Order: sequence, then C-alpha cells, then structure tokens
Amino acid sequence: MSKIVLDEIDHQILDILIDNTRIPFTDISKRLLISAGTVHVRVKKMEESGIIKGSSLNLDYVKLGYSFIAYVGIFLEKTNTTAQVLNALQDIPYITVAHITTGKFNIFCKVRARDTHHAKDIIFKIDDVDGVSRTETMISLEESINDKKRLMHSIFNEI
Repeated sequence: MSKIVLDEIDHQILDILIDNTRIPFTDISKRLLISAGTVHVRVKKMEESGIIKGSSLNLDYVKLGYSFIAYVGIFLEKTNTTAQVLNALQDIPYITVAHITTGKFNIFCKVRARDTHHAKDIIFKIDDVDGVSRTETMISLEESINDKKRLMHSIFNEI
C-alpha cells in the first residue's frame, strides 16, 4: 500500500476537523483563506484514500451517567478461541474497545459502566464467555490524556 502524501493545507484541514468534525467547509475555507470547493475536494480525496474514515461523535459519558471506566485484561483458555470470544464480547454493549494483544493478556478491553456494581456485572458477563479462563481488571481513576492532535502533528513532522 503506497503512502499518501499530504501538504500543509491538508494538515490544517485535518487539524480543524479533529476539533470539530461537524464544522462546515465554508468555515474551514474562511479560516484557511481558501475556497470551500478546495476544502471539499481535499476532504473527499482524504476520505477516498482512507485517511479520513467517517466522522465521530464525542459523547460526555459522565453526563449520561456512565462515569466508571475499567480496563479488563482477558486470559483465554486457548488462543484459537479468540475470534469466538471477540464475537461474544460484541454482545456486551458496555465494552467500548477490545484489542487482541501480546504479553500478559490475550485480549484487552475498555469498559464503561454506571458505577462499581454495574462494572462488576459486566466483568462477570465477560468471565462467563465460553473460552475465557479468567480476567484482571484495572479501574481508571481519571483520563488524563486523550489527544489525537499530538499524534497527528508528530506524524506530520515525520513526513
């Protein structure tokens, strides 16, 4: 797969979109002093090349009553059950992220819950999945860094 080349205008467009994916192209064009058509063409190019994959909505889970975050490391009975376990984990909506990993755990998950009692119920559901031998849980006390821009700027500086 060939590497996609982006210029400074593309970087600036991405920078603005990371802050607000719903910003109108006309607002971006005014900020960058380029035409809205140019913004549209460049965003479309980045979508077609796979650099931009849709747009996302950031929710305030605390305001929705889901302030408890736990990370659950899953040990599998056998690694050949990975796909079936991941499939079962998709049926637990409170698991927001799951990674197949090397090292201590076979799978590592992020769980969102209302409180410790709700988290316990979710973790017990994970433990009950066929193929899971046991789990280890870490509770997040606070999300201190969640910054997509820093990585993006580092990548741009390397190009």
